[in-house]
Amino acid sequence: MSAEKITAEVRTEFGKGAARRVRRDGKIPAVVYGHGNDPVHLTLPGHVTMMALRHGGANAQLELDIDGETKLALVKDVQVDPIRRAIEHVDLFEVKRGEKVAVDVPVHVVGEAAKETLVVTDLAALHIEAEATHVPEAIEVDVTGAEAGTQFHASDLTLPQGATLITGCDVLVVNVIAQVTAAAHEADLTEASPAAEEATDSE
Repeated sequence: MSAEKITAEVRTEFGKGAARRVRRDGKIPAVVYGHGNDPVHLTLPGHVTMMALRHGGANAQLELDIDGETKLALVKDVQVDPIRRAIEHVDLFEVKRGEKVAVDVPVHVVGEAAKETLVVTDLAALHIEAEATHVPEAIEVDVTGAEAGTQFHASDLTLPQGATLITGCDVLVVNVIAQVTAAAHEADLTEASPAAEEATDSE
């Protein structure tokens, strides 16, 4: 995943009122943590940052230009207004090229399983360790042609080169199960009905 280049401004005013003024100007308040340094409070350009987060996903990588100094950072947390869906604040953590970081990477299911099956995602993200500059946007699980009863555990998935699995190897990630047809559902109801009547008669 390549880093998105963003020009940031150091923020010197804090509090809810200052944050609201930043947002009114079409910008986003942010904080960069990491490497034992004091947190750096920033203002990021709204549209550019929104597009970078949309493109990079949960672990978007940003190359920040702060007064001529470049910092490489990964997204740690994004606060979004639940009504307007606008980004209200971004937490970032600084990383160095070559160092490894522990991150949660979303699981994406691709392909179509066999007919009359349902694909159930039991784990939405894998916890892995990867190079800061090579964090994948997602880890794919290909279910093409998978029959009912097929299970994909964490150890079955292909990780990017250099990445290490932190999630337990035996953890179930995706489960392919038989689809309950209308006829089977009706048969279950029919079988259950006499049992219910017997229970009522015995009372």
